[in-house]
Amino acid sequence: MKVKCFDCDEVIEADSLEMLADVFVTHGIRIHSWEYPEEAIRNYACNYAEAVERLTGDTARKEEIGEITIHPVTKDSIDDWLHFFDHDGFADNPGWASCYCLQPHLPTTDENLDRPWRESRSIMVKRLLKGETFGYLAYVDNKPVGWVNASLCSEYKLLQQSDPNGPESASIIGISCFVVAPPYRRHGIASALLDRVIADAASRGALWIEGYPRNKPESKDDAHFRGPSSMYTNRGFQPVVVRGRDTVMRLQVHY
Repeated sequence: MKVKCFDCDEVIEADSLEMLADVFVTHGIRIHSWEYPEEAIRNYACNYAEAVERLTGDTARKEEIGEITIHPVTKDSIDDWLHFFDHDGFADNPGWASCYCLQPHLPTTDENLDRPWRESRSIMVKRLLKGETFGYLAYVDNKPVGWVNASLCSEYKLLQQSDPNGPESASIIGISCFVVAPPYRRHGIASALLDRVIADAASRGALWIEGYPRNKPESKDDAHFRGPSSMYTNRGFQPVVVRGRDTVMRLQVHY
């Protein structure tokens, strides 16, 4: 079993999860002088190691893909959502595979360190079934290949104060995350998901839609999990607040 350090990229290996967590904690103390709670460090190591084993999806980008269809996640498609997050969405990035898109709803004290992945998975299933989290899956050839979390901002602890002087959070759909499986990136999946969010916004009773693109995204695909600013600008979103790491962009919903 193995885990890659999120600070120095050193790969640490051990014969069991418990031993791996012990070695990773020791690595953090010896090399980095981390002040994170030990439980959080152990969770990260175990999450990463188990993700390496369960992420079975392809990582090579396809040159061409079939027709994209978009569907909201409902109780009938929970299994599709779980399969996407369990195996495909983070096939090239096991360090992020434990989130299950729970972080914007219930953020941890540090974004690098997460809960046990099974806990996040279980909480998100309950949220989706209750309608507390709302989002869409993109399909190609009947296979789920992308996801957008498009819940109301009132359901995100991370985004409720994105603009203290703005509209009521319950009136805003917040685009907190896009996840696209590696073979289907740069084929318009995120754009198709955003277009569906916009098309459905009035029927959901929202007055506004917000995006939160990074101001200086890295070159890696995962750094664009909020979507590039150009994708929002091209659809009429306007910047309303520039923050340290991102910009709040807002679009009025027309009825």
